[in-house]
Amino acid sequence: MDKSLRRMAAFLGQIAFESSNLALLEERLSYKTTEQLRKIYSLFKTDDEASPYLRNPEGLANKVYANRGGNGDAASGDGWRYRGRGLIQLTFKDNYAAFAKDTQVDAVKKPELLATPEYAALSAGWFWHKHHLNELADGEMFQALTKRINKKLSGFPGREAKRQGALNALCLAAVLNLASLGSPSGTRAL
Repeated sequence: MDKSLRRMAAFLGQIAFESSNLALLEERLSYKTTEQLRKIYSLFKTDDEASPYLRNPEGLANKVYANRGGNGDAASGDGWRYRGRGLIQLTFKDNYAAFAKDTQVDAVKKPELLATPEYAALSAGWFWHKHHLNELADGEMFQALTKRINKKLSGFPGREAKRQGALNALCLAAVLNLASLGSPSGTRAL
């Protein structure tokens, strides 16, 4: 199989999963039950600990992203400011700063830029390149690739299904393109 198809499928599968099929450019942090919260965030050991963060996305982001990845404490507001954004859900001040340095897009001062289509796509491409994900796609090391995006392998079966769907669509498009090149009139042969 062509490396570029494998790479494109891996990229498309991951961004489709991270962005809910390209529908969300900002992390959803609103949960309706303490059970959901505790399942996703092991930081909460009891329902009483989790309940203040139900339907409280800003408070939740500030709590779960505090003192990590260059973020300040919960009171700093950095968790909310540097929550997951973009097609690959770039998270944490350190990542926003590295993106800003490499692209000259001041995402530290204007983090909301990553929730716009242009910078959502640019940040995903930047992250993919920065973390050498093509090499993992080439080696079909899809779990290792996912771990670079989400250390817990969150949603791996869903990510794999989206990657496989993208691969199938890309292969079909390649076959149809080759078929159209070989037809006498240059139109697609079916």
